[in-house]
Amino acid sequence: MISFNSIAELVELAQKANCPISQIVIQWEMENNFVAEEKQRAMMLKNWQVMEESLKRGLTNYEKSVSGLTGGDAVKLYAYRQHGYTGEAVLSAAASAVGVSEVNAVMGRIVACPTAGSCGIVPAAIYAAAEKNGNNIDEIVDALFTASGIGMVVEANASIAGAYGGCQAECGTAAGMAAGALVHLAGGTPEIVGNAVALAIKNLLGLACDPVAGLVEVPCVKRNGFIAVHAMVAADMAMAGVQSVIPVDDVIDALNRIGRSMPSSIKETAEGGLATTKTGLRLTREIFGK
Repeated sequence: MISFNSIAELVELAQKANCPISQIVIQWEMENNFVAEEKQRAMMLKNWQVMEESLKRGLTNYEKSVSGLTGGDAVKLYAYRQHGYTGEAVLSAAASAVGVSEVNAVMGRIVACPTAGSCGIVPAAIYAAAEKNGNNIDEIVDALFTASGIGMVVEANASIAGAYGGCQAECGTAAGMAAGALVHLAGGTPEIVGNAVALAIKNLLGLACDPVAGLVEVPCVKRNGFIAVHAMVAADMAMAGVQSVIPVDDVIDALNRIGRSMPSSIKETAEGGLATTKTGLRLTREIFGK
């Protein structure tokens, strides 16, 4: 029976079977939850369809959230995509990630991947990569299974929750999942997938979760855009042969230890960081009438 509790084990299983990480994840699900591969693929395709719907809605969405803090920025960024320093693919990904997060802020339907607060990162990065590479839907579904396996390992050894590990746990995990998925879409080996995950997560270690007014809007929405791009750079570095000095499972261990040592004020409580700036406190009073 297939079992893995680390990225190293996941990579080794894929190498021994001469298959991509996605197939190991599918096999694990078949053996542990008794879900046939065909059904798994159908379920994952449905997830992708919801992701794609939220992404496309986000790029045309001018609706403001109830708080008034967010809404309409994805449209602005997408309109600017051909004029920026970073190129159209990168800005399209950033706009898409912001858009999905804005859809979440207006109570639209999204896929929590791995959380609602980080919901734009994985779909935006994968959509941009698939457009650039010309990946078909089966390859996209496999990339999502790759991302799932990465998320499973992080959750087992650290956390994906901002309330436990700060935003490094939410957006950091999403960045690792997205970077690994992008390596898969580029035809990279399981080893390169693991290296991309390490590069993506380790450069977000210590990231605070300090939402203004306790809402998943500021800084969360725009942060999704930044981190989708961060994941793309991590994947590119890994595909170029750049190695993380610290192995991926050590990085995940560090994520766990840093999260546990963080004060509660920057772990989703809105009791520190941006939430307690003068502007953050003023906005909180205006929103809640206190």
